[in-house]
Amino acid sequence: MQKRYMALWFCHLKTDWLTIRKPELAETPFVFSFPVHNRNLLTAVSPKAEAQGLYKGMRVADAKAMVLDLKVFKDKANRDINLLNAIGEWSIRYTPFVAIDAPDGLLLDISGCTHLWDGERTYYKEVVNRFLNKGYTVRAAIADTIGAAWAVARFAQAHPIVTSGQQVKAILPLPPAALRLETAILERLDKLGFRTIKSLTAIPVSSLRRRFGEQLTLRLKQATGEASEYLHPLQPVEAYAERLPCLEPILTRVGIELAIRYLLQALCKWLAKEGKGIRAASLKCFRIDGHIQQTDIGTNQATYQVEHLFKLFELKIGDIEPGLGIELFTLEVTKVDDVETTQEAIWADKQALQNTIVIQLLDRLAGKIGAQAIHRYLPQEHHWPERSIKKAENFEAKPATAWRTDQLRPTILLPRPELVEVSAPIPDYPPMLFRYQGTVHHIKRADGPERIEREWWLDEGEHRDYYIVEDQHGQRYWIFRLGHYGQRRHQWFLHGFFA
Repeated sequence: MQKRYMALWFCHLKTDWLTIRKPELAETPFVFSFPVHNRNLLTAVSPKAEAQGLYKGMRVADAKAMVLDLKVFKDKANRDINLLNAIGEWSIRYTPFVAIDAPDGLLLDISGCTHLWDGERTYYKEVVNRFLNKGYTVRAAIADTIGAAWAVARFAQAHPIVTSGQQVKAILPLPPAALRLETAILERLDKLGFRTIKSLTAIPVSSLRRRFGEQLTLRLKQATGEASEYLHPLQPVEAYAERLPCLEPILTRVGIELAIRYLLQALCKWLAKEGKGIRAASLKCFRIDGHIQQTDIGTNQATYQVEHLFKLFELKIGDIEPGLGIELFTLEVTKVDDVETTQEAIWADKQALQNTIVIQLLDRLAGKIGAQAIHRYLPQEHHWPERSIKKAENFEAKPATAWRTDQLRPTILLPRPELVEVSAPIPDYPPMLFRYQGTVHHIKRADGPERIEREWWLDEGEHRDYYIVEDQHGQRYWIFRLGHYGQRRHQWFLHGFFA
């Protein structure tokens, strides 16, 4: 696939942003200022102020003397970067590869995206017109290389869409500043009379490198495509993702369902070819007002079954608020696992696939009550009760050791033992009663003690003597005494409940 890039230049980023917030400033000259070396300098100038001779880097006192009705606003550190980050995140609706080009630009890798808008020209008009309608002054260009797109967006007067393979021809008439060079290099080039990039190409590369350094030759090669250049996207791009732009804003549940099903079919077909399945996925709905609606699903077992995954999303469609309309859907797989191919259509009623039915049921329950409400545990080789079990990562996880069956264990084990008040007769006798959460339980039957020693290689402390007791209502509990009886004021704890 031929790489294509789009460069966006926001000519008056901060002043346009303030005008959008305060439309009354549109006809007023205003500037942003920031203290630099004990002097207040202009950091951004509105078009009205610029037309009256003000420029970035000028002293505020001089600017006020030139423009009597000038309005000055205090600038904040990193305001331009924060604005670019916000605009860049919004622009992800057009391509997942969006990078910051500080202090006033964005770089987009649009390879494989423009056909969704019926070609590069329509794509270009859509992006530029959207920003113009929002109130930003923006210039843009599309080319095979980042350097050529950047140069054409800022310095070319026409033809913002550079035909593939024609980037050299497009940049030759432009000034050397179009190569993103340092100020010192540009000043030296200007003194020597280099007015265009074409004039630089007449000089041998070795001479350019010797007189102006590596940056000039590198930027020239990057712009022409002889050297590679890579973007650093704002957000990590998921390995498996699909996008669906909409010709008209989607407002109805039926439209959302059709979009989800389309994305799932494309994504699952892709995953099935690679033997992968979805364990977690995220659906993002980009609304025309700039807000993003997001919903996530998870599965206990990797799967690429469209119908099962659609049912999980179907449970959450009611939480999606389309607002004025959704213009773009994206589906990203945030976790994948290898999946074992099975002939489910033929053997769905066989006992061998009962696990699959149970897994799908658990996935749907998780969608209704939350995945945090469903747990599966496996045994661990530890004496201490709290460490003797662990949560299974997925439904297919196998236990490393067998469950212990030689001693009774409670159905519900408290994550932390809870202190209780106990009346007990003599050492090694079970208690006669205990008080738990304000209720007194009179013990009618008891079995024990079972001593469990602390695992000294993990921590230090006293052992526990456990008893299984039954109260007057027939309810059974697992309680223990900490340490030896009589060493100090002994403490009793409740640790679990039997069915």
